[in-house]
Amino acid sequence: MTDAEDLRRRTAALLAAHPPATTAPLDFLRARFDAGLAWIHYPEGLGGLDAPRALQPVVDALLAAAGAPGNDPGRNGIGLGMAAPTILRYGTDEQKRRFLRPLWTGEEVWCQLFSEPGAGSDLAALATRARRVDDGWVVDGQKVWTSGAHQARWAILLARTDPGLPKHRGISYFVCDMTDPGVDVRPLRQITGEAEFNEVFLTGVAIPDTHRLGEVGEGWQVARTTLMNERVAIGGARIPREGGMIGLAAADWRARPALRTHDLHQRLLKLWVDAEVARLTGERLRQQLAKGQPGPEGSGMKLAFARLAQQISGWSVEFLAEDGLTYDDWTLRRPESVDFTGRQAGYRYLRAKGNSIEGGTSEVLLNIVAERVLGLPPEPRTDKDVAWKDLPR
Repeated sequence: MTDAEDLRRRTAALLAAHPPATTAPLDFLRARFDAGLAWIHYPEGLGGLDAPRALQPVVDALLAAAGAPGNDPGRNGIGLGMAAPTILRYGTDEQKRRFLRPLWTGEEVWCQLFSEPGAGSDLAALATRARRVDDGWVVDGQKVWTSGAHQARWAILLARTDPGLPKHRGISYFVCDMTDPGVDVRPLRQITGEAEFNEVFLTGVAIPDTHRLGEVGEGWQVARTTLMNERVAIGGARIPREGGMIGLAAADWRARPALRTHDLHQRLLKLWVDAEVARLTGERLRQQLAKGQPGPEGSGMKLAFARLAQQISGWSVEFLAEDGLTYDDWTLRRPESVDFTGRQAGYRYLRAKGNSIEGGTSEVLLNIVAERVLGLPPEPRTDKDVAWKDLPR
């Protein structure tokens, strides 16, 4: 049984064999993965030690104090937060060995080919088709709102493999090579001026059957694992007290006494309390995660994150008056990561508009919380037992 003391010994041995000051960052990350200190709760040989997830901060703190390089999770958030746990749960041994190490080290970035122009909130209505051929599958269709597709090496992909089944039962889950000549990635310019999202066109993309995750037709079940992890990754990030957007708002309040009003003070106090409640709830959720797979509670955290981000950024723009309307750069850029807190108030206000859409719309997440957390009756659905090909579109 790996305990905190054992982890300290292993971390000290890693640092002694690969001093951060003289070891190339990628070499250090590879060595850390091979030592089982990447994500310690993963199995041995796959970056972990089968250790309790709650002990990960022991390793992280020691490595941070030693100046060890990180794997830039903001650049590969989809890979680390969504693809990796899905591969771990549903992948074959060969798939785990092939994908997890370069994913964790950041050598290979991942994106998510789920949403489509006609299947966003109702993801199971997707129309991208995967046809079976002798050596695998051929995929045709269109995806949209794909974060990081312009830099991704791999994608997790949902495609319809049997249109004669009801929509949730005719879907399969694949790993798609984004360097395939049939993959066309085009930027989508957002209200911020940037293009962190993309639309992706798939034309005759060949995918070997060895790149299928889960059984044929069971892609929706696999996707639920991805989606639950996605919502935790978006809404459940660990931040310090008065961190994130509420910290920026509080700093502006303290720095600009001339702009203060009673109404703005009362609203800031309420937002501060709400942010602290969300932070503490996130800590409890992470304790639950340490004991197993994420559940629908992550949807509640993602809901809170989106609401707070929009309300706090709106407060900041209003408090800063004309300074809150300034925005430094409208240049069309395709960033490698999203910085929610390191930019001006005007950027934060505009970017937060997407928080209630990405990772599952707030309306859909409210249904999930109502049905799977609170146990309320589900909404009536008339299309559950109808073949996808017979649904009106």
